Amino acid sequence: MKGNGAEDSSPMPPPLEWKFSQVFGERAEGEDVQEVDIISAIEFDKSGDHLATGDRGGRVVLFERTDIRDHGSRKDLEEEDYPITRHPEFRYKTEFQSHEPEFDYLKSLEIEEKINKIKWCQTANGALFLLSTNDKTIKYWKVHEKKVKKISEMNMDASEAVQHDSIASSSMTSPQRNLPNGGCSEGPYNRLSNDLSFPPGGFPSLRLPVVVTSQETSLLARCRRIYAHAHDYHINSISNNSDAETFISADDLRINLWNLEISNQSFNIVDVKPANMEDLTEVITSAEFHPTHCNMLAYSSSKGSIRLLDLRQSALCDKHFKMFEEREAPGSRSFFTEIIASISDIRFAKDGRHILSRDYMTLKLWDINMESGPVATFQVHEHLRPMLCDLYENDSIFDKFDCCLSGDGLRVATGSYSNIFRVFGCTPGSNEATTLEASKNPTRRQVPTTPKPARSLSSLARVVKRGAESPGIDANGNSCDFTTKLLHLAWHPTENSIACAAMNSLYMYYS
Repeated sequence: MKGNGAEDSSPMPPPLEWKFSQVFGERAEGEDVQEVDIISAIEFDKSGDHLATGDRGGRVVLFERTDIRDHGSRKDLEEEDYPITRHPEFRYKTEFQSHEPEFDYLKSLEIEEKINKIKWCQTANGALFLLSTNDKTIKYWKVHEKKVKKISEMNMDASEAVQHDSIASSSMTSPQRNLPNGGCSEGPYNRLSNDLSFPPGGFPSLRLPVVVTSQETSLLARCRRIYAHAHDYHINSISNNSDAETFISADDLRINLWNLEISNQSFNIVDVKPANMEDLTEVITSAEFHPTHCNMLAYSSSKGSIRLLDLRQSALCDKHFKMFEEREAPGSRSFFTEIIASISDIRFAKDGRHILSRDYMTLKLWDINMESGPVATFQVHEHLRPMLCDLYENDSIFDKFDCCLSGDGLRVATGSYSNIFRVFGCTPGSNEATTLEASKNPTRRQVPTTPKPARSLSSLARVVKRGAESPGIDANGNSCDFTTKLLHLAWHPTENSIACAAMNSLYMYYS
């Protein structure tokens, strides 16, 4: 990925050829999907060896990589010149119930168990750590292997077991008259002395049970911290800091800074709530820490802007030091302009130089050194622009799509309707724009792309719920199903591999 004005003398990378790798939870044709099983979050860890998904039922499912497990880490294989020809393959590792449905009695509000975001934390001593959040509560989880303990060498030798069993049974079955309130006609010591006599020196074969640790292991998920009661509005983002000690959580109007070890206190670092709520013009939609600078973070808004903050400037970061937004073209404003402006997701590139943002119609790539406009704009589903009225009527215009970047920063990806997702090349001059379907045959749908300048919009999106779904037609004549939407996907941090969620199914592709 190059900044604006930078020329790359190396040859342009060819478009990737994507192939199906795996699917977990594949849905049979005509099978009904339970609401609680729909995947609502996907995240790779930094190594790419583990993948986590969260669903609307409050569960977190972990997967681990298996294709290099038998040969050591990928780094070790590269150092030994071991040929790596296999694509990433994963297997189910474990799952646990992260959140339960709750009810806020003070506000008479139901709190869903749906997992909004998952973020991996730094590993330690072979254990995995991650943060998961629903609308109100963030939890810090530790997942580790625990060796199974078994009882060995039971009490007696086999040669004397019969004799001792008969003695024990006689003592246990002796007649006894019960009295009210748990009383007994005979004291236990008297009854024992009448029924059982010990030889001098006791029983030489009587031994205590021995607990031994076996080679078998079981995975245990334990909640280490609960960060609650800090947000009045729904949490839309959490992000780990590069210092591995703190993280942020963001709702519509505030961003809080937490220490991982302190769950009863957080610091409010951004507050956009006006004194009079009638003066509210925009809300926070997403927030993320810079990947390497622990003092920098960015957040997006419903006006289509991105603000870059420096925690060193003041305790309350009410003033940004950089702001990225695209000017609205004259005469381009319409009723839907203010709705489709809202940014649903932002991601820093691995180098920290670029920010990727997703609004309803486009992906935009920003250079943090250039505030005048995006360095690249990618049309995701431009064929839907004539149908914005229908999308508004069936609420699809308010869908929030994730976006992701490849580890090398050369490509970006995001989802669309009919369970398709788009992959675009970021290299200057690249025309790579691939359309893939979340199925075992990902290349059967192709949507032609006509590059057009993106529109910049500017005011608060007003959310209205009404209507029912209605299908449309894309630019290639394929029917567009608004009920099957690919909202969540993640790119492997070191390889060209993408995991994406289609309802309750997790599809994985490689190139």
